[in-house]
Amino acid sequence: MANVELTSLAKLPTLSKLRKLELSDNIISGGLEVLAERCPNLTYLNLSGNKIKDLGTVEALQNLKNLKSLDLFNCEITNLEDYRDSIFELLQQITYLDGFDQEDNEAPDSEDDDDEGEEDDDDEDEDEAGPPGEYEEEDDEDDGGSDLGEGEEEEEVGLSYLMKEEIQDEDDDDDYVEEGGDEEEEAEGIRGEKRKRDPEDEGEEEDD
Repeated sequence: MANVELTSLAKLPTLSKLRKLELSDNIISGGLEVLAERCPNLTYLNLSGNKIKDLGTVEALQNLKNLKSLDLFNCEITNLEDYRDSIFELLQQITYLDGFDQEDNEAPDSEDDDDEGEEDDDDEDEDEAGPPGEYEEEDDEDDGGSDLGEGEEEEEVGLSYLMKEEIQDEDDDDDYVEEGGDEEEEAEGIRGEKRKRDPEDEGEEEDD
């Protein structure tokens, strides 16, 4: 209920489980005893920017036994001499006043803690869901890389292989020509022998 021009807490409903109450930047000047009656389990109370002027007004908060953090920043009471020491002495149950303890150590931000808790949950979910997706991506990358690699290798091997084939073809052609020449020579020799024999055969036939 911050900055809603609230002047009194008289109509505050009973909220027995409420732990954190924001009443900053209103026009509240007293009647804080209602808080102990209606919200007995408050641990955090922000009254900054209100019209609280003296320790007597704050004394009513002694009955908030679970109160750990009180914020009176920008209230006139903060101008009192020994303001912090007086409040810590008056409200001995509180640990933090205006965001700092008695030794000026800053209070942890409860909202940040909540956010961190949510982030931790998100991280756990991501961890659970993460590995399969990561592995899939890695597999895809590996597959893609291997395809490219194989493709490049195939091109290189193919070109060199073709070049080797051309060289072999040229060599083979020469071989074939030579072999063909030898065969033709052999064939001509056989034909010559046949020709030599043929006349004799013809002569024998004529004698017959």
